Amino acid sequence: MASVFTHIINGDLPGRFVWKDGLAVGFMTINPVTPGHVLVVPRKEIDHWEQIDTPTFTHLSDVAQKVGRAVKDAFDAPRMGLLVAGLEVPHLHIHVFPANSLEVFDLTKAEQDPSPESLDDAAERIRASLRSLGYRENVAD
Repeated sequence: MASVFTHIINGDLPGRFVWKDGLAVGFMTINPVTPGHVLVVPRKEIDHWEQIDTPTFTHLSDVAQKVGRAVKDAFDAPRMGLLVAGLEVPHLHIHVFPANSLEVFDLTKAEQDPSPESLDDAAERIRASLRSLGYRENVAD
């Protein structure tokens, strides 16, 4: 059975994409630990991060770093958090988010009902930052 992320990637469920390429996507999580929280996800369904082939994992890391630069810029973040938990959805995903303390690494404290407007605003800020950083070809419209 396809994961919820596969349904988002395929357009069966809505998603606020900030990045798209042939191997990976980045989209806003609906449960952010901080504003600007993005999930970087392989298009291919892979449950555990240690099961992914090295070139694809390297690509995901590269995308996470590029998205992280854009999020840091868009939200004037002092630091960026990166987390691979793998417990929420059985489809590998890398959490990328602004971080100013270790407490934000606790996904159980994520916002449960953010406003659609706040998610739309965060996505647009990140897209604009990605464009200004030179990643226009991968910015989702």
